[in-house]
Amino acid sequence: MAHRGEIRPLSVAPMMQRTDRHFRVMMRQITAHTLLYTEMVTTGALLHGDPKQILGFSRIERPLALQLGGDDPTALATCAQMGQALGYDEINLNVGCPSPRVGRGGFGACLMLDPPQVARCISAMRSAVDIPVTVKHRIGVDAVDRYEDMLRFVDTVAEAGVDRFTVHARKAWLSGLSPKQNRNVPPLRHAEVWRLKRERPHLMIETNGGIRDLNTAAEHLRHVDAVMIGRGAVDDPMLFAEADTRFFGAPTTPCTPESVVRAMIDQAERWCAHPGHRLASIARHLLPLFNGRRGARRWRQALSAGISDPSARPDVLRQALHEMMTTPHRAPKCPPR
Repeated sequence: MAHRGEIRPLSVAPMMQRTDRHFRVMMRQITAHTLLYTEMVTTGALLHGDPKQILGFSRIERPLALQLGGDDPTALATCAQMGQALGYDEINLNVGCPSPRVGRGGFGACLMLDPPQVARCISAMRSAVDIPVTVKHRIGVDAVDRYEDMLRFVDTVAEAGVDRFTVHARKAWLSGLSPKQNRNVPPLRHAEVWRLKRERPHLMIETNGGIRDLNTAAEHLRHVDAVMIGRGAVDDPMLFAEADTRFFGAPTTPCTPESVVRAMIDQAERWCAHPGHRLASIARHLLPLFNGRRGARRWRQALSAGISDPSARPDVLRQALHEMMTTPHRAPKCPPR
């Protein structure tokens, strides 16, 4: 199979209500080369809405992949063309979301039960655009969760010319578990993703699920082509501060939580200049920036208090940063002897 596009060993997973344009701009202050994703966008939303409004992004966010949700090849091909026309670097098909609402729409994880249909979708999208077309899926769904079932799915879809398979190394339960539970209750089975790469070395394979630091990512890269980090990026964005040097061979660029906040103040100034745009849309992504670092609690308290007012302005970010950096930090108390 001929692969289109550059191989990027590290990415941040698409996450609903998380990987919006503000999160992506924040991440670009930390890592210039890690592949970022949009939230999942349904074909219905694009075909019946304003594509430029829904898909708009700033150039700083690239490299950027558009994740689509849908099961109709024609609709997906049309939406893929929209994404390419607007400058996205990759189109990804969601075949992993276990949400009941998504399932009722006939797409997401339930599509794993119909590999030929997924192949038709991929084939239509790949014929419609020149950029990479990829698929993100699960190890399995419900009782169809043997390694052989996943291999059959991959082999069928690979015939359509997928440029990369991103495998969430957990099965999905379509009933009985909430989407949140589906992220942590089914056990991780990364060894099966490693086996997939061994047995299909010509395919581009990325693993995803439960990876929360760069050392673990490096270990996985001994077995697969790429690693996707999800909740770890949300809970501690600064873990990507060394990603460009470590995984992309780029020169080290000093990056601190303070420098990220200062850069995002400029983003906030532009955003809040528009009527109805709230600072909280940006600030919520900044709350975990100092996690595990001195003053983290004070930062969260000051920022949370400041953005509780719907009319809050970007000066709230400046004040919260000032308070965190100037408030004396108490030394931990020694336990009683």
